[in-house]
Amino acid sequence: MPAEVIFTAVKTPHEVGRVAELADIIWKEHYIPIIGKPQVDYMLEHFQSAPAIEKQLAEGVFYFLIQQEDLDLGYLAFEKRAASLFLSKIYLLESKRGMGYGRAAMAFLENSARDLECAEIALTVNKYNDRSIAAYNRMGFQITGGAITDIGGGFTMDDFLMVKLLKNTPCDATGSSPV
Repeated sequence: MPAEVIFTAVKTPHEVGRVAELADIIWKEHYIPIIGKPQVDYMLEHFQSAPAIEKQLAEGVFYFLIQQEDLDLGYLAFEKRAASLFLSKIYLLESKRGMGYGRAAMAFLENSARDLECAEIALTVNKYNDRSIAAYNRMGFQITGGAITDIGGGFTMDDFLMVKLLKNTPCDATGSSPV
């Protein structure tokens, strides 16, 4: 396990800007080989720019910077959706992958799910993102279905739905904020 990892709730415009900067780096290094530069550029502008992140925060999505000391390692975002905690984003810088930070983030997510009284964590992952699918499998997620989603601009997302059931946690639709 890496040295202490800190999860800082994103609330200020400065923190939103840091997430957008991380997204620009991480998405380009990870997703261009999978979905191509035009779709990455489109998704960054429409879903991971500072205005898009601010809009998501206002709609109830929780964003967290993943940090160690003063260094930003990546970020994650989730929201409560009825019976589950939906993990919409979990991204680490390439140089920080495979070092235990993803496991630390998953432990944080599991605790957040329990705080929100959810019995599962759900996520979507690109069907061709083999490395991430393998990591999710190692952390106890199982593929439960698939979805092709039109995201506009002539682009689609072709994803698997993956779910991890948590033990001994009731789930309802009225959980409170973990922050």
